[in-house]
Amino acid sequence: MTTIFLSHSPANLAQYFGERATAALRALAEVRFNPGEADLPAQQLAALAADCDMVISYRQTPGEEALFAALPRLQAFMRCAIDIRNIDVPAASRHGVLVTQASAGFVASVSEWIVGAMIDLSRHISASSALYHAGQPAPSLMGRELRGATLGVIGYGQISRYLCNIALALGMRILVADPYTPTDRPGLLPASLDQLLAQADYVVCLAAATPATENLMDARAFAAMKPGAFFINAARGNLVDEDALLAALDAGQLAGCALDVGRAPDQMPTARLAAHPRVIATPHIGGLTLPAIEHQAMETVAQVADLLQGRMPTGAVNPGQAWRWRQTFGAPRPA
Repeated sequence: MTTIFLSHSPANLAQYFGERATAALRALAEVRFNPGEADLPAQQLAALAADCDMVISYRQTPGEEALFAALPRLQAFMRCAIDIRNIDVPAASRHGVLVTQASAGFVASVSEWIVGAMIDLSRHISASSALYHAGQPAPSLMGRELRGATLGVIGYGQISRYLCNIALALGMRILVADPYTPTDRPGLLPASLDQLLAQADYVVCLAAATPATENLMDARAFAAMKPGAFFINAARGNLVDEDALLAALDAGQLAGCALDVGRAPDQMPTARLAAHPRVIATPHIGGLTLPAIEHQAMETVAQVADLLQGRMPTGAVNPGQAWRWRQTFGAPRPA
């Protein structure tokens, strides 16, 4: 019988895979679990998954060369998420291991978090609540409406499209900066990054994290923002120069900031930014809703079912190099 190892710790298994997907996976194969709460380094994972055919990995589980070499039976290393930066795909390909990823199930969830962050920043909700919780009076501060304000969206992927639909319904003016993807809806105004930064009341960073976008939001970018604007990052922490962001907050260039990601371990906001009085920070929960998690987990289960039936699944990253899986069905190893 096929054996699958789930590398999520017990707490993360409940949060990031779920009972329904776990039950569905058990109906297909023997399933083994991470016995402890710690993330598994490659050497420990290799020992626990020594005779497993597939590994479904948590985002902190490294898929690296040493692991694939130590697991000659391993056919597939699977991520129940779209982010596969924890996996050395070329190394997996060299060893004939299939890598899979799930499609984005968090588009609505992250978009709603962004809207909530914009409202919170604009109406001082978290700040007022913190004062009341501390037994202190909260001042009645003037707020801002989203209606009529300018939203600047950096990057025009799936989340941006969904977010722009919401923003249009709220009556916002929308600028989109993406040199690679044209806007495809009336009412959205294409702009250069400099134009967007100069005009937007809310700058939302949703660009893809690549070497080219490392520190995209640096000192120059924050200085170019409209004075008193808000900055929101719901993408990846490495898009932001954190020293530059702190300096812009301290100088009063920005009215505030909301972060769901950062450069701390596991993509969390860093403590020094999260503690800043003008920052609203959350622990990478933008995509943490049951529909979002189940979408990705159940898609991974469907990928397992396809592989067991001899079908290459949707979401396969390196199908041409998956010779270990093909050998199971009698296909020869490539020369």
